[in-house]
Parts: sequence; structure tokens; C-alpha cells
Amino acid sequence: MKQFYSILFSALLLFSCSTNVVEPADLVFTNGIVYTVDDSNPKAEAVAVKDGLILAVGSSEEIGQYISDETQVVDLLGMTMTPGLIESHAHLMGIGYNKLELDLMYVKTYDELVEKVAEAVEKANPGDWITGRGWHQDKWIEKPKTIVKGFQTNDQLNEVSPNNPVFLRHASGHASFANDKALDMAGITNLTGERPGEVEGGEIILDDLGNPTGVLTERASGLVGRLVPQETPERAEEALTLALKELAEKGITSFHDAGSGQETIDLIQKFKEEGKLTSRHYVMLTGRSPELLEEWYIKGPMIDTADHMLTVRSIKLNCDGALGPRGAWLLEDYTDRPGHRGHETLPMEVVTEVSEKAIPLGFQVCSHAIGDRANQEVLDRYEAAFAKYPDAKNLRFRIEHAQHIHPDDIPRFGELGVIAAMQAIHLSSDRPWAIDRLGEERIVDGAYVWQKLMKSGAVVANGTDAPVEPVDPIPSFFASVSRQTLEGTPEGGYEASQKMTRQEALKSYTLDGAYAEFEENYKGSIEVGKAADFTVFDKDIMEIPDADILKSKVMMTIVGGKIVYSVQ
Repeated sequence: MKQFYSILFSALLLFSCSTNVVEPADLVFTNGIVYTVDDSNPKAEAVAVKDGLILAVGSSEEIGQYISDETQVVDLLGMTMTPGLIESHAHLMGIGYNKLELDLMYVKTYDELVEKVAEAVEKANPGDWITGRGWHQDKWIEKPKTIVKGFQTNDQLNEVSPNNPVFLRHASGHASFANDKALDMAGITNLTGERPGEVEGGEIILDDLGNPTGVLTERASGLVGRLVPQETPERAEEALTLALKELAEKGITSFHDAGSGQETIDLIQKFKEEGKLTSRHYVMLTGRSPELLEEWYIKGPMIDTADHMLTVRSIKLNCDGALGPRGAWLLEDYTDRPGHRGHETLPMEVVTEVSEKAIPLGFQVCSHAIGDRANQEVLDRYEAAFAKYPDAKNLRFRIEHAQHIHPDDIPRFGELGVIAAMQAIHLSSDRPWAIDRLGEERIVDGAYVWQKLMKSGAVVANGTDAPVEPVDPIPSFFASVSRQTLEGTPEGGYEASQKMTRQEALKSYTLDGAYAEFEENYKGSIEVGKAADFTVFDKDIMEIPDADILKSKVMMTIVGGKIVYSVQ
């Protein structure tokens, strides 16, 4: 894309040779449609950058005075620039590892999944583990012949892989699918008893005879998952490299990593020191490791005020499951599974304990809660912790997903100042079948209620939950403003009153994401003095028809005034 780059004398002539250079810029973007997310100056044509920060914003003519012989000038040719997009909830290493394993995200039938496993077995040695992620039984266009509690059984998996253990994680990360070889290694065989199949915080799905079907939900997945060989440092570096490449290509300039351990933090730090980071990272400590939290309670938050590339100041708690595997914790029974209300995957006393420890130490708490009971329980514990420290301000505790909320609890987000870190793309992917889980009344009153939350005064930060969904922000932006599936159905969108405006959707992906990590004064809008983080699109995503949004492409990604990706 050579036309992008033009350090030309003609550019200087365009802005008049007699113009005195006020302060030469390192880099100037001109002739674009610039949406700033700055209420005082919402739209511009050009931006000047110096030392990684925004030097000036204005018309192409006004910014011309910042061009010198040493300035790199990028002609946007009428394309659209926004603040750099912020992914507010995803899993960094999961994105990378997803590219090193079987990617089942686009599998459309159970037979297709089996075919992919068979192909992997052909290339493997006997005894090698076959791993992958991304299957979702409710998205398959054909139902398997045999279904138990809404899931497929592993008979076909056993046929194609009798000697290789298979462990395939659900797209949501809240269930898994294993063959008999893997189940045998974990000691999971025929189960009987008063409550067969139940484990603390999860379930082994059994058929009518007590035989495991291969599906494990929530914490039961760990019974097999812990047997999968540990990753090597070399493979981890490869995964991180692939993840960073994906973020750059998708226009993501900042990334909230929703729950990682010390090894991942150390690896990101290593990449930072080696100059390999192409995006900024806000890491949540995984609450699955109490020992890790204790270590960080002693150290305190790590806030990067120098170059803002790696900050660790929040804690991620996993409090329930997901709607797909019926693991989300509900106040009432699942409509399509009477007698079942999902799982509390973490004792609620832990939310209280962590919150009360976090507040005086300056840590933010981010709790995964999808079902209405999980949201209510977490809000209750946040509220009690806030009351215990009445002088503590600006805590910005978060609920991750906030997918299904009891109507009485929606106003509490705004009242308590709790951020709703939601992923609009889940509406597109899940809404067609989520109504079977919750029924119409619960869907309409409390599911994916973006407008109700914003009207309560809550900040809504957007994202994708990758690798649950692709990290691509364009489909999530489309879902935010259309509330349709990616096929464009239904006409007018699901529960259309909850649509975001284009401005709200862009803000949820930029300034609100920055707010959710305490960085709104440094990034998230195109204003003088802020970080020169930008995303450039080939189409005007703020004006084109909804259907055309999905045809848009990221053309360039800029982080700290450095072009980390461009279409050549």
C-alpha cells in the first residue's frame, strides 16, 4: 500500500511553502475521516504525532504546519481513522494456542469435528494428545443422531481415535469433549450413585446407563485437562507471537487479558524488553491461583506509567459457567432443562475475601458472571466490600460478561459504579439459541441489556472474549449497533431498543475500554497529549449501512506513533 506513505515535496506545497513549521511532527496522517471520541472536537481530517503522542488534531490544512522535511506523511486517501481499538476482555495466550491446535470454531456439524480429529490422528504418533478448541453444539447446522442433555456423545470420536487421547474445549471454555481413551486415563468410567456425574462446580454428562458421554462441564473439565502435557517455553513464545500478530491485523492497540498467571506476565514482560510488543496489555491475575494472589498482595499493583505497555492491577474471578453448556448460574431453572440452574464455580465467600483484600491494596476486581444469580451474588459482595471501605473511591470493580441480569439488579451497576465488561458479539452468536435456555421473558427483561445498563450510569466496555469468538472487532461493532446475527437476521435486530448508537459502540471500544483500565487520560480518544494509538478502516464505519460494516477491513494499526500493521 505504497500510496499510504508519501514523504513528498508536493505535500509541503499543498500546505504552502511559506508556512512556518510550529513544531515538526514525526508523523502526520492527513486527508482522512477522523472520529476522535472527543466531545469537544468529534471529527477531524488530520493528526500530527511526535514522540508517540498526539501533537495536534484538525483539518488537513491546519496540520500542514507541522510537516517538515523529516516528517513521515501518511495520506489516508479518505479512509476512516478512530482511536486505537481496545479489546476489553479476551485471553491472550488462548488466541495464540488456538492457532497451534485444532481450530473448531468454524465446524458446522459433529461429523466435521470428527473428520478434523481423524486427520490429526493420522499425523500423530500413538499416545499423542489431540487437543483443540471452538466447538459449540448449538451452532451446528445438523444435530447429532444421539444427544444427551443437549450434547453429543463420543462414540464417533472413539472410532477415529482409539489410541490417542482427545481433549477438545468448548468455544466458551466452560465445557470439554473427550474420547474414552482420555476418560480412562482420568479414571472416569461408569458412574452410579445418588447424584451421579456431579462434581463440585461442574458435571460429568452421563447417559441413562451411567456411562460418561465424553462431555465435561465447568470444573469437571479439569479432571481430564490436568493430564494434558504442559506447554513448553518455546511453544508459549510461538503462541504469543501469533496472538500479537492477530491483534495487530485486527486493529487492536490495547488488550485486557482476562486471567493469567505469572508465566504469562513474565513472557509479556520479556517481549516488552525485547521490543516485540505491538499492543498494550492490561493483565488480570487469575483467581484460580490463590498462591499467585497472595504473592501480588505483598507486591502490590504493577502500574506502567513509563510507556504504558504492561500493567497488572486487577484480579479475575470465575464465578459461574456459560449459557451454552448450561453452566451459567441462574435464579430459576433453565427453560430447556427443568431442575437445573447451572453452577457456582467459585464459593461466593472468595469474592468477599478477595474484594476486601483488594480495595486497600489498590487492586481492581473483575468477576466473570453470566447468569442472573451470579451477577446478583457478585453485586451483593461488591456492595458489602465497598461499605466496609467507605472512603475508598474510584474502585472501578467490573463484572465480566454481565450477560443475563435480573431486572432489579440492572440499576445497581450504575449505583455502585461497577463496570459491565460485555461482548456484543455474544448477542449475534448466542441470542438465536439463548432464548431456549432462558425463555422470552428473561431474555427481554435482562439479557444483553446494553442500553438499560448505560442508562443506569454504568460504563459498558466492549470486546470479544477471544478465542471464544474471533478477536476481530468489526463483527462485535456490527452486533452492537444492529443486534443481528452475522447473517443479518432478524430484520431490525433482537430487542432493538437495546441497540447502541454508532457513537456509543465506538466509545465502548475505545474510551470506555480505557476507563475500565484507569487509562482514559492517556488513551481512548484522539486528543492532544494522548497516546498516538489509531485504527484505520477502509470504510466509514460510522456512516455506512449496517450490512456494510461486516465488509469493512482494518487497513492500518498504529501504537504509540508506530505503524505495527498495514495492508500492503
